[in-house]
Amino acid sequence: MQIDIFHDTVCPWCRIGKKHLFDALSESKLEELDIRWHPFLLDNSVPNEGYEFRDFMQQRKGMSAQQLQQMFDYTRSMGEAVGVNLDFEKVRLAVNTTLSHRLIELAPSSLKSQVVEAIYQAYFEEGLNLGNIDVIVAIAKSSGMDSPELAQQLNDKNARDAIAIKSDHARSLGINSVPFFIINNEVKINGSQSKETFNSIINDQLSIK
Repeated sequence: MQIDIFHDTVCPWCRIGKKHLFDALSESKLEELDIRWHPFLLDNSVPNEGYEFRDFMQQRKGMSAQQLQQMFDYTRSMGEAVGVNLDFEKVRLAVNTTLSHRLIELAPSSLKSQVVEAIYQAYFEEGLNLGNIDVIVAIAKSSGMDSPELAQQLNDKNARDAIAIKSDHARSLGINSVPFFIINNEVKINGSQSKETFNSIINDQLSIK
């Protein structure tokens, strides 16, 4: 089974959706699984040093501070319900996610999903700046990636520009929000959905096979 996942690494619903999907996959009897991660940059205009998080989000969402807090409280509670920690009090910066997506590209297939989770954890639980090369290298090393060429590969301008091109391509396919999942190049799933929804779709695909 092939599963394409379009996401951004600062998207809390992407982390929740990932948890729902992987919980469903853990209950399936899949023998062959090919998960492909695709970048979807929510805002590539953010500089590497980032912006103050709450001010940025208020302007982006057109919300008051109270409305924004209510949104965070709701999202955090939805994460807690499935064992996902989203600590918005720790998040200080709205960040550029290009480097984090580049790291996912560089990760070997056997480590990609683990690296994705490590990136989510660094942002949503530790409040780290994913636009900082040292932060991304540290995430890579903690995940078992320790190449002397890693920093150079991460900073490769053409490769980083390609992340934005891939993100734009996703939008050209009609993907306007994330998370977005495509199973076996056929079934399209928009949003985090539930474990039960993913279970049903996976079982349907298995029955077709």
